[in-house]
Amino acid sequence: MDGFIVVDKPAGMTSHGVVAAVRRMLGQKKAGHTGTLDPFATGVLPVALGEGTKAIPFLDEGEKGYRAVMRLGITTDTQDYTGTVLREIDWQQISPEEVKLACSGFVGRIMQVPPMFSALKRDGVPLYKLARRGEEVEREPRQVDIMSLDILGIDLPLVTFEVRCSRGTYVRTLAHDIGEALGCGACLTELRRTMSGPFTLPDAITLDQLEQATHAATVDEMILSPHAALAHLQDFTLSPDAVRRIANGIAPVWDDVEEAPEDAGADPRLVRLSRDGNLVAVAEAVGGERKTFRLVRVFHQVSALQ
Repeated sequence: MDGFIVVDKPAGMTSHGVVAAVRRMLGQKKAGHTGTLDPFATGVLPVALGEGTKAIPFLDEGEKGYRAVMRLGITTDTQDYTGTVLREIDWQQISPEEVKLACSGFVGRIMQVPPMFSALKRDGVPLYKLARRGEEVEREPRQVDIMSLDILGIDLPLVTFEVRCSRGTYVRTLAHDIGEALGCGACLTELRRTMSGPFTLPDAITLDQLEQATHAATVDEMILSPHAALAHLQDFTLSPDAVRRIANGIAPVWDDVEEAPEDAGADPRLVRLSRDGNLVAVAEAVGGERKTFRLVRVFHQVSALQ
């Protein structure tokens, strides 16, 4: 099996645990996920299978979507409800209008200090391992983009909101920082990813549904091909001879292209090279109307198409 399955990750399970479960159900040797979700979080977790793992670096997952609930008045070391409580502050003086105003100040390009309980590394050691040992190290603020932050409901001390943000944004930290702006602190109690680039919640299936599909032999219907997953890249259809040469590591030339996109630009860019809707390679295309190609990654469909 080659491609992506979008799993609706359950709460209490690590992203690595989800991949292991998928690998076990499908008898798949090669599998991996495209972006870690915290164990307490749920929602969209794309799992790459087989040749899909080669496509991960080229995915357009720059934008993420989440639905979250934060609780005012409590701060924890993990910035969510699973951590150790550090402070409890009276929130009852906070009004819904103040919450809305504070949230509006976090829309746009902001700076965020990554939490200690994160997979970021310092000298090769994940920060969360240092945090578990009671250590804290200085972290440089990072620039992230909050495209939108919409409040869905306020039932103080709980605030439910949806956020669209750039990759690398910590929604836990966003809630923490909003709480600091309000002066009472806050932590997340729920987090659900609704979108990760081209992968969305309506396309997601639970692990139980995946297991049922394996028994019914309908798993193939749930797999998004590597070609489809990279739909944001322009597509150049190659001749059969060009596909055979790619199998030997020889890059195609313009005369090998049978069909090109109408809006093929002149700037260097990554593109898909395909045949019969199958991804043959990702390449860098350079030049004007008659482009040259440099192979970046070749996919095993090459052998099947010869």
